[in-house]
Amino acid sequence: MAQPNHDPTAGDVLAPYLRSQATAFLRALRLHEESTGSGPDSAESGQAARGLRGAARRIAGSLSTFRVVTEPGWADGLRTELVWLSSTLADEHAYAARLSRLLDALQRLSAAPEVPAPRGGVATSGALTVGSARAGALLERQLTLARTRAHSTTLQALGSARFHAVADAVAVLASEVPLDPVAARGRVTEVLVPLAAVTEGRLDAAVTALPATPETPYSAHEDGAWHEVRRLLRVHRYAREALGDDVARLVAAGAALDVHRDASDAATASATAARTPRIAPATAYALGVLHADQRHAALAARHTFHAAWHPLPA
Repeated sequence: MAQPNHDPTAGDVLAPYLRSQATAFLRALRLHEESTGSGPDSAESGQAARGLRGAARRIAGSLSTFRVVTEPGWADGLRTELVWLSSTLADEHAYAARLSRLLDALQRLSAAPEVPAPRGGVATSGALTVGSARAGALLERQLTLARTRAHSTTLQALGSARFHAVADAVAVLASEVPLDPVAARGRVTEVLVPLAAVTEGRLDAAVTALPATPETPYSAHEDGAWHEVRRLLRVHRYAREALGDDVARLVAAGAALDVHRDASDAATASATAARTPRIAPATAYALGVLHADQRHAALAARHTFHAAWHPLPA
């Protein structure tokens, strides 16, 4: 006697996931509105921004991976707007996190008994101690200015008609998901699983094509390829989340790539600050040591990713 088919339809799985993420988006939006008067550095404001970014990225990623299961015209339009929104919201947080990372690293390096010098320099902890305060002040001026500009851009975006249109569309999504009537009736194993496999294939190809191995010295020219792997990994993780799979391994690998992104961006920021005209030699020295430290952190994150992605056999 044939066993009953317990394989749900694509719509039965995708629609609840999209509705749950739309609800999370609206909840974060409400928290953001309630925390408006508490300032951008408040815990509530930060939590709201993270919630908005996370929900927006999950919806956009799912609409990309499972596009054929939805109404394509609607999915393409909403995905484009959510990518714009998450990117806009990310900038302010990125500048704040970068400054905090660099200042913490300067403090740690200054407290070290001996600091390895940048290429061509002399290892002198005293020189770093002298220059670190001015280096920190320079970084704070530059990154705080960038963050202030990003904050203004965020406020303009959240008050724009474009954002309100996105919020309205997500509110509709929370109750009704526009699905393709044919594809949505297909079984999960016949529709969603193969679509998720396409995303996984792109990720595997990008990882295979990485221009570095765990033994390769760090090169900033390779950062773009690593950032692309990070993006593809995030989209793949969201697809697996929608299917209800265990994503613990993907989360661990993604965390390593997050550290890589943060360290490589911090290294770039310190190098940019070091090119400021007429800075004192001690300040330039401190920024050079900081730049080398962040490059080392980025390389370590690459090693961590490889270990998470290609674990050694037990």
